[in-house]
Amino acid sequence: MSLFGFGKSDLPRMKGLSPRRARVISVLDVGSEKISCLIARLRPRVAGEMLPDRTHTIEVIGVGHHRSRGIKSGAVVDIAAAEMAIRQCVDAAERMAGLSVESLIVSVTAGRLKSARRRSDVEIVGEVSPADLSRVTGHAAKLPVDDGRVALHSTVYDVQLDDESGLENPVGMTGSRLSANLHVLTAEVAPLRNLEAAINRAQLVVEAFVATPYASALSTMVEDEAAMGSACIDMGSGATSIAIFNNGRFVYADQIAVGGSNITMDLARGLSISPADAERIKVMHGSTMAELLDDTGEPITVAPLGESGDAHPIVVKRSLVTKIIRPRVEETLELVRDRLNASGLGHVIGKRVVLTGGASQLAGLAETARTVLQRNVRLGRPLGVTGLNPSSKGPGFSTSVGLLIYPQVAHREYVAERSIAVQAIEKAMEGGRIGSWLRRSS
Repeated sequence: MSLFGFGKSDLPRMKGLSPRRARVISVLDVGSEKISCLIARLRPRVAGEMLPDRTHTIEVIGVGHHRSRGIKSGAVVDIAAAEMAIRQCVDAAERMAGLSVESLIVSVTAGRLKSARRRSDVEIVGEVSPADLSRVTGHAAKLPVDDGRVALHSTVYDVQLDDESGLENPVGMTGSRLSANLHVLTAEVAPLRNLEAAINRAQLVVEAFVATPYASALSTMVEDEAAMGSACIDMGSGATSIAIFNNGRFVYADQIAVGGSNITMDLARGLSISPADAERIKVMHGSTMAELLDDTGEPITVAPLGESGDAHPIVVKRSLVTKIIRPRVEETLELVRDRLNASGLGHVIGKRVVLTGGASQLAGLAETARTVLQRNVRLGRPLGVTGLNPSSKGPGFSTSVGLLIYPQVAHREYVAERSIAVQAIEKAMEGGRIGSWLRRSS
């Protein structure tokens, strides 16, 4: 059955922002550890201050976050619990902003994200026309998507005319063969439909779904890194995701179902303590640094698992905490390294890696990543917004801020065919609101 009455390759996309209009944007980052909602006012920049694909300034006016419930690795596992957590998170942001939210741009981590590249060639006569450019990209975008999957993002990353590649706009140029290369990122439909259902139950609608690795890269990569070629690694609680940019374009994404929660559970099992205590130890005392493998420093005391309050506390050496954490971190980074090598884009990345996400704040992790990945690694924090308090400026909010940036780059998304349903949705968006796009058609 098709989605909302149209084909799965023909999904509604956000229209690009008008460079002359202000708009209020609301976003929802659905993670395994926390759910975050940001409300921001986007105002047009002065013409002389515009950056590539950064036409607006972003001022955050509302922030809400809530402990995640009913969510595991970005997927809904308890829809009632997820609904309540989303509702409370959005309510907090609404109270701070002093306005009501109707639609949201939502992050996607679940759905087994999968990148594919497509190429299309067409013969042309004389000069390249806009119709020729539309025709070649349309042919590439019409290639089928696997059953049960949907295209989240579809972007042109290279246009070639005869033997000349890397063209920004070939219209008006002369040649005989025009080629287009597309990057298509797909996800399984069912997890998206369940996530949307939880959001709908909270009396909210989805304006757009954006892949978590894409959003995180948008907020943490500087312009030169995206242009020269870099990888952004987002280490979340339930998953670690990868995004690769080249020539300023999103060209690859991947995901590993290992994150910060795996480290927490390793500590809970290894020390025989509760997950809550293990999380506290990880945040306050956790490290991957080899120099902490000795027994210097004050030991850590923690209540034993399942014992009464008058039981003697467990005394844990810091070296033991490091010995439990370090192998899991190294294993995760080795998986990332293997995925980067398998992408075939190692030459594109060069030595540039941005590390972000809540789990990236573990002491010593950046140094361990440099050793395992054999690349230059920097810790990425969200850039390009104002109005965030210090607690919301860390790597754990990179995806949320990236969702606010996304409307400025949405015009890069390519839609093969604009059905009546898509046109109706775009018209609704111009009025500031969009309906559910993953609801089953009747």
